[in-house]
Amino acid sequence: MQAGTDALNAAQGPARPTPEAIEAVTGGLLRQFGNRVVTSQAVREQHGHTLTWTPNQPPDLVVFPETTAEVVKIVKLCAAHRVPMVPFGTGTSLEGHVNAPFGGVSIDTSLMKRIIAVHAEDLDCVIEPGVTRKMLNEHLRDMGLFFPIDPGADASLGGMASTRASGTNAVRYGTMKDNVLSLTAVLANGEVVKTARRAKKSSAGYDLTRLFVGAEGTLGIITELTLKLHGIPEAISAGVCSFPSIAAACDVTIATIQSGIPVARIELADAAQIRAINLYSKLGLPEQPMLFVEFHGTDQGVREQAERFGEIAAEYGAGAFEWETKPEDRTRLWQARHDAYWAAHALRPGAKSLSTDVCVPISRLAECVEETQRDIAETGLLAPIVGHVGDGNFHVLPLFDGDDPAEVAKVKAFVERIVERALAMEGTCTGEHGVGQAKMKYLPLEHPAATLDAMRAVKLALDPMNIMNPGKIIPS
Repeated sequence: MQAGTDALNAAQGPARPTPEAIEAVTGGLLRQFGNRVVTSQAVREQHGHTLTWTPNQPPDLVVFPETTAEVVKIVKLCAAHRVPMVPFGTGTSLEGHVNAPFGGVSIDTSLMKRIIAVHAEDLDCVIEPGVTRKMLNEHLRDMGLFFPIDPGADASLGGMASTRASGTNAVRYGTMKDNVLSLTAVLANGEVVKTARRAKKSSAGYDLTRLFVGAEGTLGIITELTLKLHGIPEAISAGVCSFPSIAAACDVTIATIQSGIPVARIELADAAQIRAINLYSKLGLPEQPMLFVEFHGTDQGVREQAERFGEIAAEYGAGAFEWETKPEDRTRLWQARHDAYWAAHALRPGAKSLSTDVCVPISRLAECVEETQRDIAETGLLAPIVGHVGDGNFHVLPLFDGDDPAEVAKVKAFVERIVERALAMEGTCTGEHGVGQAKMKYLPLEHPAATLDAMRAVKLALDPMNIMNPGKIIPS
């Protein structure tokens, strides 16, 4: 693969498009799309939005297509002038996925929000990438169906597929890779590919669907998705339970899963995060490590599951397990969990933050989180922890003074150690945030050289000019 590697390395850092190329593309797009082409500084900077160390790198212009055919026109025009393209959904990603380090065109899919078809009897639907998860679930509610992947933010489903999103329901329903049956994408040369049919399984050829899910727009632009749906459970119960230590909470999680209890969500928050949640959401939870749990099924089933979980938790010294079945009470509880990012800032008003995530085998989770907590204490940081502990994934949010170079350096070193710790435990540098720009440097630590060469070969084959979201995922 060396020839392909060399070719892609040469293209990994393309020169910015010439002013003439940008002028030609801008003029061509204006003639075809009129006021759906925007060049204002504010809009361009919004489309280079990033919550990483990487500074904002805006595109040269933003265009808002409405159909696959329009995306094809945009791609062909950009390819003709070797102008980079960056797909954009709602901009909620956390690792610099939507930055434009080499300029070019941001392709905003927010107007592509048709729900094309719902096949209730087959438990699937066909949508455009600009549909958000809340929009889809509102449409499905009266049919007794829902789409379970819930990363917290009301992200676009195209973006969620591109970053292989996950979230609180993953322990039962899987991640985006498990819930995308098929997709349509526009390649770097303007060709349109459809990766599969609607059948629930197939052995016909390479699994291109999962190749594009998680590719972060580096292989093509997703313009249509076929998603797996689920029936809304007859009954749902949710509750919280405090623990004397992080280890006890993690041990209960392992015991719960090993006992076969079909828990739908099981989320960890450490004492610092609970303090933040109490301040922000006006709750009175004990300021100890805590699990948020939810069970789906029949009335009798969720009651039995909740009672059995309470018994397991008690064996590990847990406090009282309080659970609710009323929708308003469950919503209040989970809204507090989803607001954890914003709540954490209440602990240090005016501070900047950096959200990072890693994932380890569940048997190593308690060890990894406890070592991270010791690191936080020894470093003198304020850094709340939350985690999707059912699959070994947790997030840390250091709060710091962005104008203090010493503190910034301290946080950077801390984040490096979190990744090193996870990799040493046979984990990954990112469980659900994705690679983007910010975690690209960790891939050589996580994957053998031959694996990275294989990724480069795929990139080179589908995007030989390296104009599809260049400077993301694959290190040069």
